Amino acid sequence: MTFNAMVVRKDDEGKTSAKIEQLEIDQLPEGDVTVAVEYSTLNYKDGLCLGPGGGLVRNYPHVPGIDFAGTVETSSDDRYKPGDKVVLTGWNVGENWWGGYAQKARVKADWLVPLPKGLSTKDAMAVGTAGFTAMLATIALEDHGLSPDKGPVLVTGAAGGVGSVATAILSNLGYEVAAVTGRPETADYLKSLGATTIVPRDELNETTKRPLEKETWAGCIDAVGGSMLARLLGQMQYGASVAAVGLAGGAQLPATVIPFLLRGVNLLGIDSVRRPYEDRVRAWQRVANDLPMEKLNAMVEPAALADLPDLGKAILAGEVRGRVVVDVNA
Repeated sequence: MTFNAMVVRKDDEGKTSAKIEQLEIDQLPEGDVTVAVEYSTLNYKDGLCLGPGGGLVRNYPHVPGIDFAGTVETSSDDRYKPGDKVVLTGWNVGENWWGGYAQKARVKADWLVPLPKGLSTKDAMAVGTAGFTAMLATIALEDHGLSPDKGPVLVTGAAGGVGSVATAILSNLGYEVAAVTGRPETADYLKSLGATTIVPRDELNETTKRPLEKETWAGCIDAVGGSMLARLLGQMQYGASVAAVGLAGGAQLPATVIPFLLRGVNLLGIDSVRRPYEDRVRAWQRVANDLPMEKLNAMVEPAALADLPDLGKAILAGEVRGRVVVDVNA
């Protein structure tokens, strides 16, 4: 049995190329569960794995795709049986393990989560790692005391995948959402997701020597990091929390400890790759309950396997808005 897959190869000069190939089922890596993949999606990591590798890919040839949803075909694990709908995010799948940019995938059973009721496999990949991360961040903020009555919540990198879903989730839960973007043309899009205020990125990129500013934000989901994260720490309300989910603005944090010591600010690291199974189930169930599907569908762009090389370049250049859902059978 053969199937289509987007395969990345590296030549003797170290240059990578990605194209659709037909593979044999026995070429899949060893694993407990074989899945007929229906949908995958596009993330920044996928762009790296489709192109330069970014230090994520260990061996070539390689099949990228860090998340997927589909139907179990075979399973040696009692938790899953043929016909079960499943979703996978994280665990370095698509990086050092063959991923979802193929019609078949074989993985460890521990990495899978049953698809929650109320979501289709296409819905799940409209959510994907980005939306899953946004929900983990929302849960973390709530677990540290955030509630709609506390005040506005800031979302940085709001037009990206994580930011878009975070904006929709928070708005649906009754929060006042302030969306940060450096692309003025996305303002209407962000307002359609529920943002009440648009904050130009330049306002938070301005440097300041003051470790503390006016207490403004009751919480924050930050996908940018770098100097912007350092700046907004000084704008958090007393006892408020920031959920750090990304580093689009850099990995360095040129901050002081003053916001932590004088305002009791919490900086919460959100990891979606190695999250325990129970946390995954909780987050996916919250997604099914709290993410308005009509808003999710409005941010989705459809794609096929053949589109991935160009899309990989586009997301690395910051030219992708919202969520890209890849129909691997199209």
